[in-house]
Amino acid sequence: MTDALRLLETRKSPKIFDITGPGPSAEEIDTLLRIASRVPDHGKLAPWRFVVFEGEARARASEAIAAVFRSDNPGADEERVAVERTRLTRAPLVIAVVSKAGPHAKIPEWEQLMSGAAASTLLVLAAHALGYAATWLTEWYAYDARVCAALGLAENERIVGFVHIGTLVRPQEDRPRPALADIVTRF
Repeated sequence: MTDALRLLETRKSPKIFDITGPGPSAEEIDTLLRIASRVPDHGKLAPWRFVVFEGEARARASEAIAAVFRSDNPGADEERVAVERTRLTRAPLVIAVVSKAGPHAKIPEWEQLMSGAAASTLLVLAAHALGYAATWLTEWYAYDARVCAALGLAENERIVGFVHIGTLVRPQEDRPRPALADIVTRF
């Protein structure tokens, strides 16, 4: 088996609390983003972009998430608000993949959105190839227009996912994978 196939076969998504520092260097981040942008892209539209959260930016973004949560849940105790305040600080690097998909004369919006999902997948795989752990998450705040606006998204943009990248605290057990007989049909 080639090294590339071994890499693909061993990738797994760790629990977010099992990711810590160090995270990728500035040069490695550029490598991750360059690789993530090499996805199928019908029409060469680049219908996605990346927002990088590192250092203090992670805390500022998390504070915006907590503010929206507090607005919607005025009775929430501080412990619960603190959970929201740490959403993007759990890993040393978080990269949001943002879909810019929209109406086009030849390229369906669905294809554009899938290109953003492919970019997220390549980002996760590239992190694994560099020796880091990566988890792709979309939680409530990925779908909240106020959070998206606070993070700098335009009204027509959507979060495909937040990819949390860092170093594993401990080895991860693999989860059960579907049997091919259950997911493959031959025509």
